[in-house]
Amino acid sequence: MRVRTGLASAAALALLLTGCGLKSGSPLVDEVEPGSVGQGQPLKGASLTVTSKNFSENIVLGQIMGLVFKAAGAEVLDRTNLPGSISAREAVVKGDADALYDYTGTAWITYLGHAEPIVDPQKQWKAVRDEDIGNGVTWLPPATLDNTYALAISKKNNAKYKLKTLSDVAALAKKDPKAVTVCVENEFASRDDGLPGMQKKYGMKLPASSIKKMDAGIIYTQVKSDSCLLGEVYTTDGRIKAMNLDVLEDDRQFFPNYNAAPLIHTATLDKYPEIAELLAPITKKLTTQLAQELNSKVDVDGQDPHEVAKDWLVKEGFIKEG
Repeated sequence: MRVRTGLASAAALALLLTGCGLKSGSPLVDEVEPGSVGQGQPLKGASLTVTSKNFSENIVLGQIMGLVFKAAGAEVLDRTNLPGSISAREAVVKGDADALYDYTGTAWITYLGHAEPIVDPQKQWKAVRDEDIGNGVTWLPPATLDNTYALAISKKNNAKYKLKTLSDVAALAKKDPKAVTVCVENEFASRDDGLPGMQKKYGMKLPASSIKKMDAGIIYTQVKSDSCLLGEVYTTDGRIKAMNLDVLEDDRQFFPNYNAAPLIHTATLDKYPEIAELLAPITKKLTTQLAQELNSKVDVDGQDPHEVAKDWLVKEGFIKEG
């Protein structure tokens, strides 16, 4: 899943980048043509490398980016599915890759080292863009797609409790403390921007016996099977809809915004400014709900991320199959 902790040491980072195969990759060989984007093939003659982190959503976004560049005439090298946030980010910073869909919250907190998120998503993006430009990368405008933390409950249980917000959870915890059990990852259970901070923000005091720690992939099934009333989820996860869960609103805006936005190596953007225009309509279409649908095709239905990306682009008319 996404890396949201502090940066690795320089030595560990160097080892990671050495071992993740940044000099390898596969050329995109799809026969694709311009649709509503890429008319006139403005990237004809360009050789571009796209990358991504190693979770389904980000791989799909990387494939979307690569296919758009390919339809616009570029030769594209696919270096998606790198291990973690740091390696993919550093590839773009160093120019080993040209482009990546990254997340504003990850940049603000993890890359740039700020403790407090900015509540307004547009202001957070602008702050990231303005500070990160000094690192040789440019952030293009963000999507409304927000892959942030949330708590979810099964629709079956919510028929009884009728929870809509985290404030409702806090009220239930005061009224009936034994009713509120929470399944979370180990890290989320101890981080200030996780469960401890959330409880403080909402005035909750859950006993240790009500908090069950486990691997992220198990949480969804535990909530569905009633092992926990509530579970830590990511708002764009395809299993939310597949497992019939309700996501509770963070009505006091505690969790950071993790809006997806194109991160481009600045020298590449200077050479090919058309990239911004090509990606703008794509990014505009990327919503949290759409991400859930695309992620579900990969994580629930077992489809290939590349095919999921291409099918969506063709369906939307952004590109055509050759």
